[in-house]
Order: sequence, then structure tokens, then C-alpha cells
Amino acid sequence: MNAAEFQQYVREYSKVKGFDTSTIEQRTLYLMTEVGELAKEVLNVSFSPDEEKRENLGFEMYDVVWNIFDLANKLGIDLEQAFTQKMAINEKRTWE
Repeated sequence: MNAAEFQQYVREYSKVKGFDTSTIEQRTLYLMTEVGELAKEVLNVSFSPDEEKRENLGFEMYDVVWNIFDLANKLGIDLEQAFTQKMAINEKRTWE
């Protein structure tokens, strides 16, 4: 699944589950909550790496990405286009 397909999936799933009624501010706060849960799972893996904890870490990463895509939908941002444009910018960029 590419970025455009995933963005469409998030759009449709949000409608089905009623998530499309959340505001931009609410979705941003949900995103921040998921980032916190991701940080907690990173700590869990760093102290005691096992397969279950790594799987949970992947699930939290998914939740973060899902919320970003839902936020992009609410803001009318085509993330595949944004990714392409940003990659082109980064090709010319230097980091020091």
C-alpha cells in the first residue's frame, strides 16, 4: 500500500467509525497522545527487548502514522505529493 492508498483508507475508515467528526485540534491532541504511547513502548523495548514488546512498538508507530494521515485529510494535504516535494528539497539540502 502506498501513501495515497493509505490516506484514502484512513479517510474511509474515519467515516465508517465516526472519527471524521473530530476537529483539527482534537486530532492533533490524539496524535500527541499516540506519540507519548510510542515513547513508552520505546522505553519498554530498550529495557527488555522481546518480540511482544517489539510488536507493540510497531502498533504504536502505526497509530502515530494513522493520526498524521487523518490530520492531513482534515487539512486537505495530499501527503504523497508532500513527500515527493520534500524529498526533492532534501536532495539539494546539506546538513552540518
